[in-house]
Amino acid sequence: MKISSRQIGASGELLVQYKLLKLGIDSAAMTTDSGVDLVAYSPKNSRSFTIQVKTQEQPSPGGGGNGKLSLAWNLRDSSPAELVAVTDLSTDSVWLFTHAEYEHHAQQHSDKGILKLYMYVDESVNTKKEMALKSQFDSFRIERRVITFF
Repeated sequence: MKISSRQIGASGELLVQYKLLKLGIDSAAMTTDSGVDLVAYSPKNSRSFTIQVKTQEQPSPGGGGNGKLSLAWNLRDSSPAELVAVTDLSTDSVWLFTHAEYEHHAQQHSDKGILKLYMYVDESVNTKKEMALKSQFDSFRIERRVITFF
């Protein structure tokens, strides 16, 4: 069954909330979309973090549809969220970045203020980018990052 882009986005937000809750972190969805999708509370730090969630339903061919399978997410460089969670619904995977980390690792920066981060799912891809293979982002998986923030 085909799901809408709104359903894909909502699924990603719920996936992040589910993963956080499984790790003992409470979070809440925002009622309006002002660039922040979730707020998560850190009992360790006695503070909340704002999170923008970006979701892909599944990998797709890069390079205008002719390239190797990859996951890609766009984020406005002016996003007000402290943290950025990117999700892959096909594998229920979540990676968590600070805004600065996302900006640093984004392989494309447009003059329109859009940061594009992508990960090739095919580990045999030969790339000149410092980080572009999915496995190279393992340290950003939410299960590993939660101790950094929460």
